[in-house]
Amino acid sequence: MRVGQLLRFRTTAIRSSTARQEYVPHHKPAVQDDIRRLEDFLMSRPNVLVLTGAGISTESGIPDYRSEGVGLYARSNHKPVQHMEFVKSSAVRKRYWARNFVGWPKFSATQPNATHHALARFEREGRLQAVVTQNVDRLHSKAGSRNVVEVHGSGYVVKCLSCEYRIDRHEFQSILASLNPAFNDAPDMIRPDGDVEIPLEYIENFQIPECTQCGADLKPEIVFFGDSVPRPRLDEIAGMVFNSDGLLVLGSSLLVFSGYRVVLQTKDLKLPVAIVNIGDTRADHLADIKISAKCGDVIPKLFDFRSSKSVS
Repeated sequence: MRVGQLLRFRTTAIRSSTARQEYVPHHKPAVQDDIRRLEDFLMSRPNVLVLTGAGISTESGIPDYRSEGVGLYARSNHKPVQHMEFVKSSAVRKRYWARNFVGWPKFSATQPNATHHALARFEREGRLQAVVTQNVDRLHSKAGSRNVVEVHGSGYVVKCLSCEYRIDRHEFQSILASLNPAFNDAPDMIRPDGDVEIPLEYIENFQIPECTQCGADLKPEIVFFGDSVPRPRLDEIAGMVFNSDGLLVLGSSLLVFSGYRVVLQTKDLKLPVAIVNIGDTRADHLADIKISAKCGDVIPKLFDFRSSKSVS
């Protein structure tokens, strides 16, 4: 039986997503007064720094990890790969790359939603400083944002664990495909890092290329759980916070410290923080404005409002 046939039997793990809202948690409609408050916040601060999390991409069809009922923790027993497990275990690397390979076509084909496009428009108009994203999906760049810092790296680049070798993920996909011709069907259940579910017995035969420069193992240029964000990247973000006049957090629970740190740095400078997120966040007690709503119900509504204004 081919892998594609086996995958179709995994109905509890692989489901066809017919609506992008499948991964959006239950939420209430945005309140107009809250939207007006956020409009005032943004219009008086043309150098706002924007921090985005997985919640901004759920409307594009990429699930987050933690949302009740719809996040990957709720839909699957699997947890994200840990950095040291990936580095030390060839079995972990083989399992990761096999599942990542199968999920890549859909993950890489995901398109930005209205919120991504609105932020790109704000940047073109000079109404925000930059976007700092915790996501690895590159949807901000696809939408046209130019000044983007990817805190946790990108799923679109593969790097060597020993030397400076880098390869584009699309090119790497072609290499994997040539080495593993049986893996030719992509299931629909994807994780925020592109990982998926496939039968364990078929992972054992999956072939992974080594670095062409030094022969070492290859890893996606993503900060896995248990790893640290590179210091130069942290310093760059700290500089952006220092040069900003406020912070707007979109779609992040801020439970991961790399995001929460940005809020703390902002408050240390006595700058205001606005948060738009479905449900509570780790920094609600620090927020000057908190809107409990879907980003797509708020940010695109600011698009027309702000595009009709002249930038002072």
